[in-house]
Amino acid sequence: MLVDVHTHLDLIEKEGKDIDVIIKNAKGFAAIISNGTRPESNRKVLEYAKKYKNVKPALGIYPGHVEELSDKEIEKEIEFIKKSKPFAIGEVGLDLKHYKNLTKQKKYLKKFIQLAKELEIPMLIHSWAAEKETIEFLEKNKAEKVVMHCFCGNKELTDKGLALGYYYTIPTAITKSKTFRKLAKRVPLNRLLTETDAPYLSPREWPNEPAFIKDSIKKIAEIKKITQEELEKIIYMNYQTLFLK
Repeated sequence: MLVDVHTHLDLIEKEGKDIDVIIKNAKGFAAIISNGTRPESNRKVLEYAKKYKNVKPALGIYPGHVEELSDKEIEKEIEFIKKSKPFAIGEVGLDLKHYKNLTKQKKYLKKFIQLAKELEIPMLIHSWAAEKETIEFLEKNKAEKVVMHCFCGNKELTDKGLALGYYYTIPTAITKSKTFRKLAKRVPLNRLLTETDAPYLSPREWPNEPAFIKDSIKKIAEIKKITQEELEKIIYMNYQTLFLK
């Protein structure tokens, strides 16, 4: 059984793809976790989850949109997310790639950490160019059930996250990226998950899609020197341990 713990079905659809076809292409998937990024995105995610049995809703506000939305809009959306009882909180986190003021981002990441604890569900964490700040903030606020999405931090930061009990999800771009190949080597098998971040980070043609997880499985298995079948079973068990217990 395969899993894609971090994708964006609404953004794939915006690229002109038929989501019915995208889901059919993803044969043998136990779960496709579609992450919301803003209010309208969260509502689309809930629609997909209602329509497709193996699509699970992660609701959140992308850090860039936290910067753009008003406090009133964000507070209203957090209340909506709470009432919707999602499968996970995501995509949330910190971003210093495009946004330089973390004050507002941290204010609401703290609220998402609290909400995830209250709902007892995992968090899918964005940390682009803010890996150190994100790990330290998660630790300070005692975040639980954490998945570090597309993590590009160094070995020291990776190890710190592992010591805190975090999981790391390897994107399909591992086929092209030395950074993600290094991450796959560093993270023990019992903390690995797989993602696409579709429509981004495609190992093949644009746009990316959940079915391309198979490319990741092949590369990670090669790195870990185990069979693809063994790896699939381990990642599925990790998914069950984190998301279903």
